[in-house]
Amino acid sequence: MRKKKILYHSNYHKLFTGFGKNAKNILKYLYKSGKYEIVELANGKAYNDPILDKSPWKSVGSLPQPDKRIPPEEKNAPEFQRRVSYGAYGVDEIVEAEKPDIYIGAEDIWAFDGLDKRKWWKKLSTILWTTIDSLPILPTANSLAPTCNHFLTWASFASNEMRKNGHKNTETLFGTVNCEDFFPLEDSVKKGLRARQGIQEDEFLIGFVFRNQLRKSVPNLLDGYKAFLSRNPNSKARLLLHTHWTEGWDIPRLLKEKEISPNLVLTTYFCASCKQYEIRPFSGQKQNCRFCGAQNSQETTNIINGVDESQLNEIYNLLDVYCHPFTSGGMEIPIFEAKLCNLITLVTNYSCGEDSCGEESAGLPLEWSEYREPGTQFIKATTCAKSICEKLEFVFNLPLSEKKSLENKAREYVLSNYAVDVVAKTLESMIDNLPFCSWDFDMKEELRDPSYIPPSNIERDVDFIMDIYKNILKLDLSKKDSGVVYWQNEIRNGKTRHDLVSIFKNIAHKENQDLQKKDFKDFLDQDDEGRRIALVVPGDESDVLLANALIKNLKNKHPDYNLYFITQPSLFPLVDSNPFIHKCIPYLNEFEDILSLEGSGGHKGFFDIAFSPFLLKKYNTYSHNGLLN
Repeated sequence: MRKKKILYHSNYHKLFTGFGKNAKNILKYLYKSGKYEIVELANGKAYNDPILDKSPWKSVGSLPQPDKRIPPEEKNAPEFQRRVSYGAYGVDEIVEAEKPDIYIGAEDIWAFDGLDKRKWWKKLSTILWTTIDSLPILPTANSLAPTCNHFLTWASFASNEMRKNGHKNTETLFGTVNCEDFFPLEDSVKKGLRARQGIQEDEFLIGFVFRNQLRKSVPNLLDGYKAFLSRNPNSKARLLLHTHWTEGWDIPRLLKEKEISPNLVLTTYFCASCKQYEIRPFSGQKQNCRFCGAQNSQETTNIINGVDESQLNEIYNLLDVYCHPFTSGGMEIPIFEAKLCNLITLVTNYSCGEDSCGEESAGLPLEWSEYREPGTQFIKATTCAKSICEKLEFVFNLPLSEKKSLENKAREYVLSNYAVDVVAKTLESMIDNLPFCSWDFDMKEELRDPSYIPPSNIERDVDFIMDIYKNILKLDLSKKDSGVVYWQNEIRNGKTRHDLVSIFKNIAHKENQDLQKKDFKDFLDQDDEGRRIALVVPGDESDVLLANALIKNLKNKHPDYNLYFITQPSLFPLVDSNPFIHKCIPYLNEFEDILSLEGSGGHKGFFDIAFSPFLLKKYNTYSHNGLLN
């Protein structure tokens, strides 16, 4: 019996991102089980990137292949680049080529927008394992959940809300944390690490490990830290911001604005040459490495060049407390890595933070105030600086025995809920209970219908656009789809409905040609070689009718030749009844060059004689292989 084939669609497993780390953990677990045939569909990588050959399982990039045709209106849409990065234009070809039994998508929810409309979606089993970071729930999540076998969220607040919305197939499945990589070091080792990094043993070191995105509340943390310093001037407190300082927040500017000494705030420098790190105040990018002497090789850690898991474990072990304020999040993996290193974590009590700051997780909740994100109106949290200060004081003044008890409890919570084995076994059980896919269906796209005439009684432009999308281009789109929005704007800018129908019909003709494309010789009879004439008419109905009137005379002059009429397929009915036409052939743009049909320079073409009376101004149309004078 064959193995189930799994297509796992997420960040490339070697990226230093939450999704990348999770992909590595899950794929390693499934691969080691030996039960499955695994294909990784790697977001952020080209289809044939040679680095993908180094994976132990098959890996293919999700970026669109060079010959992928993408409609112009989609290229002009504001979310086009985001859709490209999430693999929206590469997934169909990979699904058709690999023929998986199960599709697992582990990404942000908008990565899957529109996938439920793809021909393969309901034919195989699908699991969406997605991050939802804010309320109210994005409409995309509510529309996708009923279409898949399992809808999994990385945080319990999201699955609870989805179930309130009636989606019974929704469950919480936390993202994985590699518990083998993160653990508390012996006190003597910690002292040695601090000494090596120039951090005094009695300094109170507060840490924040994050990607420098604007949703990470750096200004709030700085305000809370400053208040803590003011109220505890003898604490010797310093702040370590393990992040890339030229992405997102302008941290040096914030420090100056808030009058915090730059020497109190540390960061992690990483050398791309020798792969060593050091902790020190920020002094700009492209620094010389004191370890190997390489010039301009040090930068603050980032998702391309950054510390490995062993080094990151050392960095967590330098800390006395971990603080993670944010506006919202799907799952903040550094919180759980910190807990594994026996750190008390202070976390904003909203969104996924609810899972890591409750009593059972030995975390401390940070209070917050609501604000609304412009446009989406999502509820977002602005973390209270006063709460950050108070929680830092609580940990600073906590008796050692109580602190140790909370730290041990934090680690046990992660081991029980986020360990790779715990999470992957749940996913494995779902996979094993889903059926094989027979793949007895046709993945070919439906032919477009350029003959469709839309009803005249459609009142709203949006309904008219959706109607011609559905009936001409065979695409069932929602009102919010980028293409629908684009054409609404075109109507507002002066295009008429008649213009749109003409554009859509031209697109339909071109796409039908591509869908039906085969070798040109397949259109020709094989027993009339040396006796063929082509009449090329690329224009409209009037050109075809004019050409039709000439065909009898042309045939009378060359009675021994079969006459092939080349024009748009929609115009075939205008000449089908002409007895002098041997066969009609779909027109392609390259047929404007008559020499490509007749051949030249010793190259034999498909036709002995080719005419195009409507292209005389553009090309040489009178050579005819020397057969006519």
